[in-house]
Amino acid sequence: MRVVIFANGDLPNLEKARALIHPDDFILCADGGVRHALALGLTPKLIVGDMDSLPSTFSLQPESFLRYPTDKNETDLELAVRHALTLAPKQILILAALGGRTDQTLANIALLSHPQLAAFDVRLADGVEEIFFCRDQAQIEGRGGDVVSLIPWQGKVAGVFTENLRWRLDDEILYPDQTRGVSNEMTADVAKVFIQSGLLLIVRASCVL
Repeated sequence: MRVVIFANGDLPNLEKARALIHPDDFILCADGGVRHALALGLTPKLIVGDMDSLPSTFSLQPESFLRYPTDKNETDLELAVRHALTLAPKQILILAALGGRTDQTLANIALLSHPQLAAFDVRLADGVEEIFFCRDQAQIEGRGGDVVSLIPWQGKVAGVFTENLRWRLDDEILYPDQTRGVSNEMTADVAKVFIQSGLLLIVRASCVL
């Protein structure tokens, strides 16, 4: 099973986002993210959060809500991700977690680095960009010409090897205070990244907007 979580950030292209949805996805919304699900004609199976951002005309059965107090230590998205993990999903895809407030975007990206998520395939996407972490190896799916940035997270990343990227890395070290891994380019529809140590943030931006 795959869980798709709608956050309450920006969703710049509804049709591109629609193309990411599978018919059997478990649709979970982080509070106000329900607006994106509704815009795509989807009915969420569960809404998680303090419910302070729901559309005023929206209603579901009480068992469709997992309500938390407004005064809490976690964002609604973090709570939604925690619940998604209890479903033992094959993958977690988080939509509309980018754009808007910079602090929220950075927090959403940082959320993916939690050690508890290391055993899961968890990605942020909006139909235009895709963001995820590589802990040992990763496959990047897109198309030739897509821009790929490799950004060290929490420290240097050593033993970096790449396949099907225009500027190949061969046993390189990437440092968090340098920009060497930014704006590479896919030369095929599938690229691969391998690392020996560290945590590497991968950002793929579609060449077709």
